[in-house]
Amino acid sequence: MEIIPAIDVIEGKCVRLTQGDYSQKTIYNEHPLEVAKAFEGAGLTRLHLVDLDGAKAGKVVNWKVLEALAGKTAMQIDFGGGIKQEEDLRIVFNAGALWATIGSLAVKEPDQFTHWLSAYGADKFLLGADVKEEKIAVAGWLEKTDIWIYDFLRDYIARGIQQVFCTDVSKDGKLEGPSLNLYKNILHEFPSLHFIASGGVSTISDLEALALIGCKGAIVGKAIYENKISLPELIRFNT
Repeated sequence: MEIIPAIDVIEGKCVRLTQGDYSQKTIYNEHPLEVAKAFEGAGLTRLHLVDLDGAKAGKVVNWKVLEALAGKTAMQIDFGGGIKQEEDLRIVFNAGALWATIGSLAVKEPDQFTHWLSAYGADKFLLGADVKEEKIAVAGWLEKTDIWIYDFLRDYIARGIQQVFCTDVSKDGKLEGPSLNLYKNILHEFPSLHFIASGGVSTISDLEALALIGCKGAIVGKAIYENKISLPELIRFNT
């Protein structure tokens, strides 16, 4: 199982929110490049980069951070937050992202996202599914839809999506452990999916449990920044 550390960016700084709440913000480092280099130095090879300003503004804002990280590390980066128009997508790929992360747009503008899958190739996208009680949530998790997670995934897998990360919004940023039962059910339904767990990881045993049920990756953020998990502990999952 691949460990994918997360860097969330507001005003060019590395931060974390709790349950997507901008008023519950902690700044961990003024320089995301330092953080990325520490991850790379520990042997981690992939990075989940989130433009929180972009998510709020509805357009990509912190692409210069992406450009710096892609240009000055060898990490493979997926980038999300504010990718609403094709121009945003071009900015993200030109700035060095290997994958564009798409969440709410896949729910609200399925025709546009399907066009992008055809135009750029489905392998260039990481689909983000935020879930609350097995239903898709959007708009910074404030809005729960009636779309069942399994129907949502089935639809996009049929359109070529290969990689998905799933966040149980009740868990994110709370260090209470991941949603193992939800992930087990998804993996049972879609055994060949490159499935990445996200949210709630607080201990090495959480990661061991995710690997055991068949997750191909796990996004880890707050647990690293709060020193619940050390970087040297993570590298064994990537080997």
